[in-house]
Amino acid sequence: MSSQTSSNKMSSNGMSTNQSSAMSSMGNSNQASIIPNSSAQNEFSLISVNQNEITYLPLSELADINLVTGPPMISSENGMLRSIVFMNTRGRDMGSVMIDAKEIIENNLNLPTSYSYTWSGQYESKVRAQQTIQIILPVVFLMIFVLLFFTLKDYLEAGVVMLSVPFALIGGMYMIYILGYNFSVAVWVGFIALYGVAVETGVVMVVYLHEALDSRLRAFHRGERGEITKKDIYEATIEGSVLRLRPKLMTVGTSMVGLIPVMWATGTGSDVMKPLTAPLIGGLLTSAIHVLVVTPILFAIMKEHALKKGKLEISKMADWMKEEK
Repeated sequence: MSSQTSSNKMSSNGMSTNQSSAMSSMGNSNQASIIPNSSAQNEFSLISVNQNEITYLPLSELADINLVTGPPMISSENGMLRSIVFMNTRGRDMGSVMIDAKEIIENNLNLPTSYSYTWSGQYESKVRAQQTIQIILPVVFLMIFVLLFFTLKDYLEAGVVMLSVPFALIGGMYMIYILGYNFSVAVWVGFIALYGVAVETGVVMVVYLHEALDSRLRAFHRGERGEITKKDIYEATIEGSVLRLRPKLMTVGTSMVGLIPVMWATGTGSDVMKPLTAPLIGGLLTSAIHVLVVTPILFAIMKEHALKKGKLEISKMADWMKEEK
């Protein structure tokens, strides 16, 4: 039910211009709305309005009262009127639905002046989370590289260990594709956790390789053996790789035993944990190939190059990372 003040009716009943303006300014746009029942219109029209100190007039003598179609409630936000249109997604991911919805709205909706619309709800939360992750990911990579440099004391070796990140990314991406998951905040959190695990195992491999090579270098400096050759570098690389093989396979195996059951979970929270776990499973497999095969090869190439330049020396790793012999 809509009640809108009428200047003509108010003037004909002897109300002054000031009184008319005062009543017209009540409410929003000279209009008040209620939800009617069977007798609401008659009762509403009989509401008494004080004309002067003595006389009272029914509201119907001062305003136009009509039944109109409209929202049951008008809400506002930041001083502006607001109306909410709800929508749900079914059978599709939210990202692709929003792309299609935005295109349809932009091509078919012509809003009047001073009208605007925004996308809110879960989509707004997703956009904010993605913006946060775009800041967090570079910071995470930078922190990992800085920590690697402080540990290994060498930019090149830190870069070699960081190569485990793209290898882990390959496995994680394949697993996401195979399982049909879409990128979400949970998926990105899984990738961040994967990067940390991949780099950690890469560091341990480099430590084993250095221990094998450093033992030969120390023996040379003590005069217990001859000069280091390419063959010594290859033997040290093989020795360190073999020592790391079983621990690495055990790490991957135990991780799989702990993560795979999550993929069959059906309880509360499983819809979040599955996308988080998927990149971890795929990335651990491919990062294992990098750590066990690629890292030793790159290590041997780097040390062979240092030997040619006469710069091969005992590693400068932090003391707590290596074992004195």
